[in-house]
Amino acid sequence: MSGEVQVPVTEQLTDNTDRGRFELRRDDDLVGWLYYTHLKPNRYALRHTEVEASHQRQGVAGALVRRVFDEIRTREGTITAICPFVVDYLSRTTAYADLVDARHPGYSDRAAAESAQVAAGG
Repeated sequence: MSGEVQVPVTEQLTDNTDRGRFELRRDDDLVGWLYYTHLKPNRYALRHTEVEASHQRQGVAGALVRRVFDEIRTREGTITAICPFVVDYLSRTTAYADLVDARHPGYSDRAAAESAQVAAGG
């Protein structure tokens, strides 16, 4: 048994409207962000998720997406899934199905989202 004490990590989600992205900080370090476009009346097109290289494979992207979904829910908004990671996340749970905009749901699977990204040069 190790003598190390596990210190809980604090997470904070902020909406950086100037940069058009939600940002996740862990212990004050910027670890990931999700770019969006805010559309009328209250729809968020979730376009691209990124995680700092030093924080990859630590569950950052999943935590970020969950926090963003929870935030959009409190704003009574809807989402259009463009980002392949977001599309994949939604395909694995029904917990956020109510957030998907019925008229503009986005992509239905990760492969379609990735193909569209490649076709767009992104």
